[in-house]
Amino acid sequence: MSNIVRGAMLLTVASFLSKFLGMIYVIPFNALVGETGGTLYNFAYVPYSILLSISTIGVPLAVSKFVAKYNSLGDYETGRRMFKTGIALMAASGFLAFLFLFFGAEVLAEYIITEETGSITTEDVAFVIRMVSFALLIIPPMSIIRGFFQGHQSMGPTAVSQVIEQIVRIVFLLTAAFVVLNLIGGTVTTAVGFATFSAFIGGAASMVVLLVYWKKRKPGLDKRLAQQRFTTDISKKELMIELLSYAGPFVIVGLATSLYQLVDTFTFNRAMVAAGFGDIWEIALSAINVFGHKLVIIPGTLATGLSLAALPALTKTFTANNMQQLHQQISQSLQIVLVLVIPAAAGLSMLSYEAYGALYSLHNIELTGSLLGWYAPVGLLFALFTVSSSLLQGINEQKFAVVSLTSGLMLKLLLNIQLIHMFGPKGAIFGTALAAGTAVTLNMWRVFTKIDFPVKRLMKRVALIVIFTIIMLIAIWLVRAGAGQFLPYREERWATIVMLCLGVGAGGIVYIWLAYESTLLERIFGKRVRVLDRLFRR
Repeated sequence: MSNIVRGAMLLTVASFLSKFLGMIYVIPFNALVGETGGTLYNFAYVPYSILLSISTIGVPLAVSKFVAKYNSLGDYETGRRMFKTGIALMAASGFLAFLFLFFGAEVLAEYIITEETGSITTEDVAFVIRMVSFALLIIPPMSIIRGFFQGHQSMGPTAVSQVIEQIVRIVFLLTAAFVVLNLIGGTVTTAVGFATFSAFIGGAASMVVLLVYWKKRKPGLDKRLAQQRFTTDISKKELMIELLSYAGPFVIVGLATSLYQLVDTFTFNRAMVAAGFGDIWEIALSAINVFGHKLVIIPGTLATGLSLAALPALTKTFTANNMQQLHQQISQSLQIVLVLVIPAAAGLSMLSYEAYGALYSLHNIELTGSLLGWYAPVGLLFALFTVSSSLLQGINEQKFAVVSLTSGLMLKLLLNIQLIHMFGPKGAIFGTALAAGTAVTLNMWRVFTKIDFPVKRLMKRVALIVIFTIIMLIAIWLVRAGAGQFLPYREERWATIVMLCLGVGAGGIVYIWLAYESTLLERIFGKRVRVLDRLFRR
């Protein structure tokens, strides 16, 4: 259990830093390129994310599961063989994905946007798609190395390389955009193109970090290899079949959010114009899928770290058929996510105007703040889908993730345009919430029925978390009502920042105090939370 918590916390810190940096850089990036540039950036990154997931075919996380399985059997050679094969496979698939995206950019652009609306042309979209496609040459093989280390329950290489990748990417992105727009007088399209190319630069930096780790760790890994006494008799063909059987459903997990955004990419523009919202579609789409999304996924950062850390341990426990320990691991995994993500998503929804205005701009805040408020709770569904899919993979039910995501995606496809016609830009959010909620419900049903999971204790904890969250929201409302008498937080940005800090501070203190005094935190995280003694007890 401690390995899951420790690994989850390490990857969570790294993921949080990465996502936090990803949120912070959007502030100056928004100031440089505006809503139009943000929408253009989204048009490039959504198809890139889809191709990245397809090109890796879920192999990096499958490697983690594969290595953990055979390591638990004392067979280190099979994992090493798979690692070498995976590197070659990912290099080839990444190159093919690059060719497809680079040479298919114009065709994709014509499907994404109509020339008659807005200031973005198909040539602009094709250019930024081509620029981001270069990252596909390096990210897939780089991610294999991360998966191999994770399979050995070593989360440090992934955590460090993740942070370095983000730092290098952001520095290049902002520098390039500033130089293009302010020093050489280039266009927003050119600036966004170089901004998307930063994915390649960040990936290269991450690869360097991982190779340094590999050089340091290889002697120890070779020593294990030399001392093993058991080798699985498995051919290269059988090895690849088993690996790909694990890998396929991992694609679904990686594609989930990107597929929902892809539906918006191809339908939002046309639906908004047809519904009479053609004058605000660029602002609305960037507020949802670019700037707002950066904030919404931060609460779910924990889910990403937890799923990566928990999968090898769950696989090992399930392989050993230790059902009691498996129930404990699954319960703890879900509780860790819920105790942190529920209040974070709820707080972001209540403070949506303050968060968007403070971090980005008060311009069009009635529209952008409202959209963020509706979108924030969807972050909880994203987090639960990530974790529940990881749980399915840990109990060898990974194929069911295909069923759940497909069910949700079909609802999004069928209803997205109708929902936009009925509710305007909020309709796209409602479509995503319906899709993600359906997928989560199906995943959790499958996990609970497969292993006869006892849900009563978990539901009691959830009820307690919800009660504490409601009290937290009341505290935020009181602070905002009181401070709002003196702060023009809907008019002046400095006042918006102050109000955001007051709201986050008050809500955070109230929730943490309630969770601590009720021993909820200690029951979930163990004795580690006693570091809060000095804060809450004399």
